[in-house]
Amino acid sequence: MGNKDTLGQRIENYRERLKLSKEELSKNAGIDLELLQSIEADEVCPAINVMVRLSRALGQRLGTFMDDQEVEDPLIVPGDERTENGSSHKCQVSGHYRYFPLGMGKSDRHMEPFFIVVEPSDEKSLSSHEGEEFIIVNSGEVELIYGNETHHLKAGDTMYYNSLVPHHLGAKNGKAEIFATIYMPF
Repeated sequence: MGNKDTLGQRIENYRERLKLSKEELSKNAGIDLELLQSIEADEVCPAINVMVRLSRALGQRLGTFMDDQEVEDPLIVPGDERTENGSSHKCQVSGHYRYFPLGMGKSDRHMEPFFIVVEPSDEKSLSSHEGEEFIIVNSGEVELIYGNETHHLKAGDTMYYNSLVPHHLGAKNGKAEIFATIYMPF
């Protein structure tokens, strides 16, 4: 399948393997063509909801685009060895989230675990995708908008919800850190 060094190259390789144009993939994934072009050029690290849409449109699990190599069970990630975005390239992070994948390399996984730093932002657009999310607030405070409801959570609180319901998670009163596990049926 060619070079798989970067997230953008991996997406481009899968798109080309399916003989999809950039326009077709952007339409199938429901994202702007310009955003897809920036992702494939490794200029932008997409937010998780964009990666979910791309992985579904390409018929792959989310981790396919984040893994550099397979590891044997148990997969252990020491806290001081987490790496941001799981990519070996530098790009501008999209949105106000910084992702640290915790399941990279586990080829048979059905969930995507992350440590996420949530930066303050006024942006509150809702997203939805197939599956479920389980989140633990590690530090700070977060606001979960879930459908028409708004919930405020602090360190130690958890939330578990159906991701088909439009939702948004944002930092409240400064930066927050969370652990999140996303399950998407395949």
